[in-house]
Amino acid sequence: MVKNIYSQFIDAPKKQFCVLVDPDKHHVDSLKQFTQQLSKTNQVDFILVGGSLLRKNNFDKTIALLKAETDVPVIIFPGNTMQISKHADAILLLSLISGRNAEMLIGNHVLAAPLIKEANLETISTGYMLIDGGQTTTVQYMSNTFPIPSNKPEIAAATALAGQMLGMQMIYMDAGSGAHQSVPLNMIKAVKHEINIPLIIGGGIKDAKSVTACCKAGADVIVVGNLFEEKPEMVRALADAMV
Repeated sequence: MVKNIYSQFIDAPKKQFCVLVDPDKHHVDSLKQFTQQLSKTNQVDFILVGGSLLRKNNFDKTIALLKAETDVPVIIFPGNTMQISKHADAILLLSLISGRNAEMLIGNHVLAAPLIKEANLETISTGYMLIDGGQTTTVQYMSNTFPIPSNKPEIAAATALAGQMLGMQMIYMDAGSGAHQSVPLNMIKAVKHEINIPLIIGGGIKDAKSVTACCKAGADVIVVGNLFEEKPEMVRALADAMV
């Protein structure tokens, strides 16, 4: 198992590019095609695995296959307390700091902590912020929280700063899977101005131009999910757009 995943975020000489895999949207053949695509480009820094609603019982199998087929570190991006696997290299322990649902702030973590310890997973405390992406997302519905309005960068900045002060190791701003629009650039700038921990941006990123713009605004890590599932051949162009 790869260790010290967090140090790879902190010490990286460049910005990091991640691909998000939803186990519900893949099977064995598609995952092998996915890993073959990764091996051709060698430009994906991390693979995130998770989903807001998993209907198939293949979470553990998905991670095990990814670990067997690629050398890219695999990190759990959990949608609930059931998404834990000893095969992963680390887990983002997400606290939904943009919402006011106590279960998403600490409740689910209490249930998951013993399982995470038993799986011997490196844990990266992450302040998760849901940003309005122009439509109601699965995350919003399942978490029973409201996203931060896209025209309120000052609220996002203060929330991220509070997360850092509470000891979060990273901040993850997410417009949600399939969002109509990505996290606004002025909001990324406002947040990055206030924090000095890694800033992850995901949701609604549709092309290489958007990747570059987010990086220039202050993103340290870019996460792409739906776009890669629909157009896997774009991974090279997206990774090349990291600046």
